Amino acid sequence: MTRALAGPVWRTLPWRALGSAGALGLLLAGAPRLTGAEPDPRQALVLLRGVALVGALGLVFLLDDRARHLTAPVPTRRPLRQALRVVLVAPPAVLWWTAVLLLAPSGTRPPVGDVTLEAGAMCAAALAGAAAAVRLTDEPRPGPAVAAALLVVAVLAPLLVPEDWALSVGPDDPRWPAAHDRWAVLPAAAAAVWAVCGPEPVGRRGRRRVTGVPVTSGPGGAHRP
Repeated sequence: MTRALAGPVWRTLPWRALGSAGALGLLLAGAPRLTGAEPDPRQALVLLRGVALVGALGLVFLLDDRARHLTAPVPTRRPLRQALRVVLVAPPAVLWWTAVLLLAPSGTRPPVGDVTLEAGAMCAAALAGAAAAVRLTDEPRPGPAVAAALLVVAVLAPLLVPEDWALSVGPDDPRWPAAHDRWAVLPAAAAAVWAVCGPEPVGRRGRRRVTGVPVTSGPGGAHRP
């Protein structure tokens, strides 16, 4: 069943949003090479974090589905359909991030493993936010609202998080290892949110099944077949 779903799901993925985010991210990552600039290590880190955020903003559209109200009653559960979307996008996303790292100036590139952890945490948070929006609303395309919320969080978090819990620190900062211990917790937390928000609520699914049944008229008045 999963293999049969792969083709239809592939065709319904939001490739325009994903492609736009990917192209913008590559352009930002390659800007120093295009301009001949030589960013210092801190600037290179900020640049890669910005590119990772752009990628995460693209991923918030991954769960948008214009046919959401039609697919709710189908036998294939929503968590499987959502997971299939992630599986299909994962290989292009890995290739994209690899290209981003290769475009970054090697002399000032931050630790690859740590900055990749940050990018993965941002993407996981984006997907968790999208899953929560799908669960809590009936909006078939919640991506724009989730993208706005993620952008606000990304801007305000460094200002509101206490110094001892800072995430956006530099490699020369003594808090760098502890910060990445916290970054490592974010994907697990995002996975927990997704596990809670993934299933279709039973009551809502039932209502959609009922509303999807045609009403016919007979001698005794309107009735359902």
